[in-house]
Formats: sequence, structure tokens, C-alpha cells
Amino acid sequence: MRDWAHSPVHCLAEAGTYMVTAGTYGKAPLFRSWKRLDFLCEELMAVAERYNWQLQAWAVFPNHYHFVALNELGGNSLRQLIRHLHSVTAREVNRWENTSGRKVWFEYWETLLTYERSFLARLSYVHRNPVHHGLVRVASRYPWCSAGWFERRADRSFFRTVMNFTGKGVKVPDEFAVAPDEVW
Repeated sequence: MRDWAHSPVHCLAEAGTYMVTAGTYGKAPLFRSWKRLDFLCEELMAVAERYNWQLQAWAVFPNHYHFVALNELGGNSLRQLIRHLHSVTAREVNRWENTSGRKVWFEYWETLLTYERSFLARLSYVHRNPVHHGLVRVASRYPWCSAGWFERRADRSFFRTVMNFTGKGVKVPDEFAVAPDEVW
């Protein structure tokens, strides 16, 4: 049987640290207001906690999100986390727009991070993502991202180490153009 090119294979049985990216169907900016971004960010944090995932970095946008998280238990919990997050947020955004049953999320991609440099580069990438998308000049000023939290809470030497990575070599599906007027 040949590989199906439209859906990534998810190998999620291992415990560890993962980077996850997910996008809305058709790249539609369905979470395009402060209220909706607050909701998506809060749900991500609540669901991560429910499934015992420790968020290390996150960035939430009108049409996609990224996060880096650690789980020491393994099993199917990442798949369950994502399924739960997508189900709850899809139902709510469809309720807001009176579009019951509409497909909201398209797909997600995950990477198991097994090397320290890969982990550090992806932390930097996620923290800097609002700058990458041109939404802010300083990542810590974007309220739906962990950059401000990381800057305030991280050990200074660890913060400098992570932020010295540019994230330019990181291969992440991030073809999600976000217009500043979709957020502000």
C-alpha cells in the first residue's frame, strides 16, 4: 500500500517532549478576536494540564497554533489532548458563528524532540512566532504566546541560551499567513 500524502502519521506512544503545530481548515482565521484567542489559549492550557502535559512554550493565532510540551507518561495522551482540544474549540467557535458541524481543524503535526539543540531551537521558534508572523516587534508583547512568561520566569542564563537560537533551521509547517488586522 502506498503512503497517503495528505495526512501525517502520528507515532505518539513514547513519553518525551514534543513540538505540535495545528492549523484550521482552509487556514481560515476562525479565532480572530481577543476573546477567541483567549479562549483557545485557555483551553490549550487546561487540556494540557488535564492530560499531564507540561507546556514549555506556546503560541496561539487566528488560524493555527504551536506548542512544545513534556509528558513523562507516554501512551496516547498527546493524541487524546489534541482530539479533546480540537473538539471543544471547534464546537465553541461553531456555536459562536451558528455553523454546527463545520470542520474547524485540518490536521496537526508533531515532532518528538530527542536532542537538546533541537529542543532549544524549537522553544525559541515558538516564543518568537508572533514576530515571525509580523504581529508584534517584540514577542513578549503578544498576549497569546509564552514569550512574556518565559522572559519573566526563566533562569536568566537559560533564557539567553534559548533566545540565542534563531529558529531559522527549524522545519515546521508554518505557512499560515496571519494579517495583523485579523487580531487587532
